[in-house]
Amino acid sequence: MKITVIGAGYVGLTSAVTLAYLGHQVTCMDTDLAKIDRLVRGEAPFYEPGLDELLAETAGSMRFTADYRPALADARAVFLAVGTPQNANGSPDLSQYWKAVDMIMDCMDPAWAALLLVNKSTVPVGTGDKLKKRLHFRGFGQRIEIGSNPEFLRQGSALVDNFFPSRLVLGGDNSARHTLLQIYRPLLNEPHLAPDYIRPPANFKKIEVFQVDIRTAELSKYAANAFLAMKISFINEMANIAELVGADITRVADVIGADPRIGRLFLNAGIGYGGSCFPKDTQALKYLADVRGYDVTLLSAVIHVNNQQPYRLVTKLDQALGGLEDKSICLLGLTFKPETDDLREAPSLPIIQILVDSGAYVRVHDPIALDKARGLLPQNVVCCSELEDALQGADALAILTEWPLYQRLDPLAVKKLMRGNVVVDGRNCLSPDLFAAHMQYTGVGLNTSSQAKTSEASAQDLYRGEYPLTYIAQS
Repeated sequence: MKITVIGAGYVGLTSAVTLAYLGHQVTCMDTDLAKIDRLVRGEAPFYEPGLDELLAETAGSMRFTADYRPALADARAVFLAVGTPQNANGSPDLSQYWKAVDMIMDCMDPAWAALLLVNKSTVPVGTGDKLKKRLHFRGFGQRIEIGSNPEFLRQGSALVDNFFPSRLVLGGDNSARHTLLQIYRPLLNEPHLAPDYIRPPANFKKIEVFQVDIRTAELSKYAANAFLAMKISFINEMANIAELVGADITRVADVIGADPRIGRLFLNAGIGYGGSCFPKDTQALKYLADVRGYDVTLLSAVIHVNNQQPYRLVTKLDQALGGLEDKSICLLGLTFKPETDDLREAPSLPIIQILVDSGAYVRVHDPIALDKARGLLPQNVVCCSELEDALQGADALAILTEWPLYQRLDPLAVKKLMRGNVVVDGRNCLSPDLFAAHMQYTGVGLNTSSQAKTSEASAQDLYRGEYPLTYIAQS
């Protein structure tokens, strides 16, 4: 089937290459000329594991353009995957979305066959109805049918989630859902169709398909992200209580996560959620309820807890150092999660700003996103491409993103480089017993004072990896 994807961002591009791998002829269109030029050269415009390889593998089934008319020619289905960023009042900004819709109608040739217009973008409930009215007003009500196919992708695992989705939500009338089923038929008939470098999750069994109306599909996307955000804020709230009463939040999470009604995923305490989805979608859902006169108390609390969580790390640094002014602080990790270069709504950004405003000297390191970060950070923040340079002479170290590189840090090697000995683990990704034995270690919701201390001799006996700052964690 000939398919067009409007938007070459995280959702649009990863969806496009997946559809091309499934055997469809796919055109990916974006108005960003620099992005399209890179894609034409076979270069991914952002980091996502497996994307470079899949772009190369599907080169014969894909084309890229910045022009609507050639992108739409002979397309049977068009997926809208444009950005819907947040307005100041929390509502989603649909200007790019409606501009794309109008451009599609402006470029439609009377000789072209009817097409299915599919919402892949995250849009407020009721957008599909507004789209239908807009199409009818312009005389396209009979030529363009509407579908909704929300994405449930995790950045850093987007291709895994495309090839091995836990569910497919197909919204629309019978005809729209039938076409969507045809599009995804190769995936449903052969669920292990993915290339070798994209492996299924350990618990993957089958793809569950939900055929629903458009409003249900639209709300399902918001509800899913709001629930996951709630789990994160809940465990962070419990972590804050654990610090007050001397409990270990990781063990608490293990206990409650063992309940199949709860589950262990998204119960890792830290400095809060970020990224392009959770902050925006929780605010959008709250706005949707607010304008209808409903007070979403639970969701409001989720947002409030998350907004406050990053600053608790700053407070811990301040207390451990006896003040922040003139202190040298090393921050490891800038992205909101590992395996992505996305800095949107990353908790690292407000943390860095308040540290700088407090007079601290800040050096940062990130294995992927350093170049992207330079334009977002205060000018006096030092970006270090080498981990050793970031640590050298620091009074304190704080972990902001749980990249695997940081999880393997050797406390003895870190201690030799630093001037001070303060470590604040904002993601609970270090080994508490090892670091607490040699440094002033603080995690999130951890009772490190009651943990057994690893002797310096035993730490020195660890089998070291090739990288001088890391060790191979013992099982």
